[in-house]
Amino acid sequence: MSDHHHHGHAHHHHAVSPEHIFLPGIILNTGFIAIEVLCGLWANSLALLADAGHNAGDVLALFLAWGAARLSQKTPSARFTYGLQSSSIMASLANAVLLLVTVGGIGFEAMRRLGSPEYTSGVAVMLVALAGVAVNGFTAWQLMKHQGNDLNIRSAYLHMVADAAISLGVFVAGGLVMATGWGWLDPLVSLAIALFIIRGAWDLLKSSTTLALHAVPEGIDPAEVRGYLASQAGVKEVHDLHIWAISTSETALSAHLLMPGGHPGDGILQKITAELAKKFSIHHATLQIELGDAKEACSLASDVVV
Repeated sequence: MSDHHHHGHAHHHHAVSPEHIFLPGIILNTGFIAIEVLCGLWANSLALLADAGHNAGDVLALFLAWGAARLSQKTPSARFTYGLQSSSIMASLANAVLLLVTVGGIGFEAMRRLGSPEYTSGVAVMLVALAGVAVNGFTAWQLMKHQGNDLNIRSAYLHMVADAAISLGVFVAGGLVMATGWGWLDPLVSLAIALFIIRGAWDLLKSSTTLALHAVPEGIDPAEVRGYLASQAGVKEVHDLHIWAISTSETALSAHLLMPGGHPGDGILQKITAELAKKFSIHHATLQIELGDAKEACSLASDVVV
């Protein structure tokens, strides 16, 4: 069997450094968390403390996203042949687990306070929560400008949007406590925040775990990719097709193309890899050409063989 390989790849770097993308949000949110904790303790508001805990998780998420973005810029080495791009997947996975741990503590304390509501200062809750809407909204706006197709940045952006919405909910709860005197509204809002976090964290956990297990990234139909490769002139069969995420923004592909007529030339393969990038956002493709002239078929021809 005569084997030929062709590699196609494109690298995508942000015009703005990770520091400029993430550091403003990290600094603003860290300062806001300190204020939120102090005011939450003074006002005896679990809603504020719960929101502070959530914001702490999101600051950690920003740190992880920032670190992953920095690591993804490292050049490949003999040991890490893809560089450290997969660190963004690890960051997403770690963030999901930490969020679920945080929400457990919030939920436990909220259930305890529902049984014995405590006084909270509605004015303090409303003022701090309104500041949270401004801080989280600004951070989300900053991230939105740079997210593009990078799921790592988009994940951080969605966290900040959620935080702004949660802070708005806390603001409303503070007003209701002032108007009605119902102390149980504060832990009830905390439970709502906890449920909101669980939903987002669970989705993030599923997505990051799927990528860590080298599943085909969402938005890419493997049958469509196979059909595209099979439709190329001279291709009799496509097998050993693998599509997986190198990072939260980079996708790789490898496949064997059976072409009895012979190798089509580097120009054709470069055209195919360019089309894979354009049509499917697969920027690192490795194609092996097989002529089918060996006595035995390729040992990886079966779809059930890895």
